[in-house]
Amino acid sequence: MEWVPDQTAIVGIGQTEISRNCGRTELKMATEAILAAVEDAGLNIEDIDGMVNYTMDTAEQIEIVRSLGIPNLSFFSKTPYGGGGSCGTIAHAVAAVTAGLANYVVCVRSIRDASSPVKIGDFDSSKSSYDNNVYWGMYLPYGLITPVSWIGMYTQRYMHQYGIKDGAFYPIAQVNRENANRNPNALFYNQKLTYEQYMDSPINVTPLRRHDCCVNIDGAVAIIVTSAERAKHLKQRPAYISGVVQGMSTNGEQMTSFYRPDITGYPEIEEYGKKLFKMAGITPHEIDVAQFYDAFSSEVPMQLEALGFVGKGEGVDFCEGGHRIRPDGELPINTSGGLMSEGYVHGMNLIAEGVRQVRGTSTTQIDHVEHSLVTGGPGVPTAGLILKRR
Repeated sequence: MEWVPDQTAIVGIGQTEISRNCGRTELKMATEAILAAVEDAGLNIEDIDGMVNYTMDTAEQIEIVRSLGIPNLSFFSKTPYGGGGSCGTIAHAVAAVTAGLANYVVCVRSIRDASSPVKIGDFDSSKSSYDNNVYWGMYLPYGLITPVSWIGMYTQRYMHQYGIKDGAFYPIAQVNRENANRNPNALFYNQKLTYEQYMDSPINVTPLRRHDCCVNIDGAVAIIVTSAERAKHLKQRPAYISGVVQGMSTNGEQMTSFYRPDITGYPEIEEYGKKLFKMAGITPHEIDVAQFYDAFSSEVPMQLEALGFVGKGEGVDFCEGGHRIRPDGELPINTSGGLMSEGYVHGMNLIAEGVRQVRGTSTTQIDHVEHSLVTGGPGVPTAGLILKRR
């Protein structure tokens, strides 16, 4: 079946506050975000007949359905690989709506990563994600036990390969923080970041400093997808889905694909990028604003390269000084503050911000947005999304 762009749309977004101690369960936050998305779209909870969340969610779909009184789900699924599956939730929803399996699919992620006793980055041998990934036995005994250590390996090689100096990722952290300073919902709303603060922050894992890393928070985000025809009659301006795709390349692992011939790039992103832009019928240079998955600052220039915005090894130069990635630059990025300065909701907050850019309601609104790009987590099987205003 041939892909036809703009036949589905995001019509509702809901988000809880972002905090370091929410004082409630992931289930409670999930229901709050879904109710907010339903109200945002001008729907009733009874209209929801599809649901997608993460395999990592503790808020089980059956409990969400029970808590909200949803009469019936005719479609339900989950996406694996954490933030790599963020845009994948939208892909599942689009497939369901296009196939006629559901009319209104809600995609939701609820995470209590700041106040929970066990964080997603902690080593816990009882967690199924560790049990099932046998290849991690090659890394965990030697201290590579956290996402920052795994991405640190890619980053170290990337810096060595292209002669990138210490401190070169500061403009990414700086621009994210500037955008967060305009976003009242961001964790770092009132906290600026200077070069001195950045350089003085401790090294988490060489070469990544504290301010090169995303911030663990408590929060939830919900997104509602339906057909373009239904979207016309709802409350908000639709964010039409021009392209959405997942990517998984050969000889990959979950964040530790170190045995490939080259670990200075992301082949999954290169491959999904080609298909994504073909689906939307545009080139990278027609993107007006991008929400790059920024669990770590080095992931932004590497994604710029993988998606064809710049050539190999040119991503850091593109970000130098921050001028090209600021709101008045060639490619504004992470306009809500991103995962590094708004908060880490496993990428779902990036999708919500991509929708706000299409609607014209962002706290760092870019003028004349037609195409809005959102990416999923690099270093794992991943996904991407292009939203369109029309």
